[in-house]
Amino acid sequence: MEITDVPRAIAAATSVAASLDLPAHEAIVVHRSNRLALRLLPCDVLARVAPVEHGAAPFEVELAQRLARVACPTGLLEPRVDPRVHLRDGFTVTLWTYYAPVTPHTPPVDYARALEQLHARMRKADVPSPRFTDRITEAEDVVADPHRSPALTSADRAFLSSRLASLRRAIEDRGAAEQLLHGEPHPGNVLNTENGPLFIDLETCCRGPVEFDLAHVAEAVCEHYPHVDRGLLDECRQLVLAMVAAWRGERGDRLPNGRRFGEECLRSLRAGPPWPTLDTVAGRLDGPEGTPKET
Repeated sequence: MEITDVPRAIAAATSVAASLDLPAHEAIVVHRSNRLALRLLPCDVLARVAPVEHGAAPFEVELAQRLARVACPTGLLEPRVDPRVHLRDGFTVTLWTYYAPVTPHTPPVDYARALEQLHARMRKADVPSPRFTDRITEAEDVVADPHRSPALTSADRAFLSSRLASLRRAIEDRGAAEQLLHGEPHPGNVLNTENGPLFIDLETCCRGPVEFDLAHVAEAVCEHYPHVDRGLLDECRQLVLAMVAAWRGERGDRLPNGRRFGEECLRSLRAGPPWPTLDTVAGRLDGPEGTPKET
């Protein structure tokens, strides 16, 4: 979201809250990327605001309700109001429970157990969702269009296009079991709360092998997750690096230090194995830590 749109987005969120008898005299920006996350006070609600064209809010609200029914360790919608998407001044606004983090980081063993529980509960949820290959297609479309990805050189474009296609084939040829996934369970989407780790930002949910989710987390977390196919995990790690490189090269990307993060992903892919995790790539940078794209 453009910085110039933030005041209007805040006004939209506070207007929605007020119309629902939730006092919102103060709005604290929690996160800004393709959408805005706000903590509204004194009602203490988390509002997520996005341009209407972003389009993911209805899917996320419906998904959150279905996952709550099977007790997934995910963030909940605000229980004091009806679960729905509100439209204000060209924005969608959704209201969620605000969770105060207990500590800034989730221990790897707790992270792995929570992710394993998430996957187990997701297998019980009847949720129509896209497949992980749709995410690959999105990245391929960015790479193929120089207008959308002007930061990529011709060599970068050819390399990423080839790598995305070959990794799609390699992963699909394995024929691994697929299920509903979070899609991007990186540390930025995990809150360590007094109720334990909770996964947030559900708009990236898709179907695929669990190794696709594990490719977004640290190696220390993977070591505590049972029955991991290490070969498939390596391929999924390469795939995530390639997709992140594509998204970080996209016009209008708002992630702090995002271009350098994308360049480091490209260097890692060209360097060959061992394939680094995203936290390892981020650790090579001097600036703020990078994370995958929020679609």
